[in-house]
Amino acid sequence: MAYITIETTINAPIAQVWEKWTSPEHVQHWNFASPDWHCPKATSDLHVGGEFHYEMASKDGSMSFDFWGTFQEIDDQKSLAILIGDGRKMFVTFETTEAGTKVTEQFEPENQNPPEMQQAGWQMILDNFKTYAESAIS
Repeated sequence: MAYITIETTINAPIAQVWEKWTSPEHVQHWNFASPDWHCPKATSDLHVGGEFHYEMASKDGSMSFDFWGTFQEIDDQKSLAILIGDGRKMFVTFETTEAGTKVTEQFEPENQNPPEMQQAGWQMILDNFKTYAESAIS
């Protein structure tokens, strides 16, 4: 199965980017694809075998779901290997570059939506993360 890849470069130090990507109190501020959705609850047990649970919900209350997974590998401030709750694999890498911290996410697509739609949706979430990570006070 081919992975879908998305990426962005954030004008912030890698330690700050890692913190904002992995800490539930920060995840709630960026983990949604459009302004009519939000992440009202997030938990994360950041160790190998630990789980994260991010509630993703429409602001009008008509829909919500738990996006969750288990951390399979953690290389502090460098990479994460995650097994998403539905059995798909996901990898996240953090790399210092001249332009800032490059964040790359790779994930196995699900079978309900076209890959292009999944890539666009995940990229919108990552773009929200970039905006948040660059504007939030650490």
